[in-house]
Amino acid sequence: MSVAGRMVRAMNSLHLAPWSEKGLQILHRQNTPEMTEHLGGPETEQAIADRHARYLRLDGGEMLIVHLGEVAIGSVGYWEREWNGEDVYETGYGILPEFGGNGYAVEALRLAADRAAARGDRRYLHAFPHVEHAASNAVCRKAGFDLVGTVSFEYPKGTWSESNDWRLDLTARGA
Repeated sequence: MSVAGRMVRAMNSLHLAPWSEKGLQILHRQNTPEMTEHLGGPETEQAIADRHARYLRLDGGEMLIVHLGEVAIGSVGYWEREWNGEDVYETGYGILPEFGGNGYAVEALRLAADRAAARGDRRYLHAFPHVEHAASNAVCRKAGFDLVGTVSFEYPKGTWSESNDWRLDLTARGA
C-alpha cells in the first residue's frame, strides 16, 4: 500500500471520544516543554489534576480525546466564552509530537467543529494560537478558519501575549 493510501486509511480511523480518566494520561504526556512552549510552559502536578477535573465536568462545550484507531494521540475541545461582546466557542487542541505532521490535528479540529456546530447555539468557533506558533496557526488555516487579526490574549491566566484570532463560521458547516 502506498504512503498516501496508508494515510487515508489512518485518517479514516481517527475519532474523538468523550473526556475520561484516560485523559489524565494525555495531559501528562502533553505537559512537556515542547508542547507547552507557547502556553506558558509545563504545569505542576496539581495544575494538571485541576485541569483534568475541569475537563471531566465541563459544561457548555466538551473536551475530547483524539484517537487513532485504539491509540490516544491527543486532545481537542471547545467551550463557551464571550469574545468582543459576542457569545462564541473557543477551541484548543494538542496532538502528541510523535503523531505530528500527519494532519491529525486538522482532522480532529474539524470533527470538534462539527460537534460544536451541531449544538446550534453559537455562530463562531475561535482559536487563539500564539503568533509565533507556526504549526498551530497552520492547523487553523488548513481546518478552514479565517484569520481575523492579531490580538492581545490572556493565557495562562495573568499572562498576556500576542496571538492570532482565527474564526470558523459554524453556521456554514451545516447541522
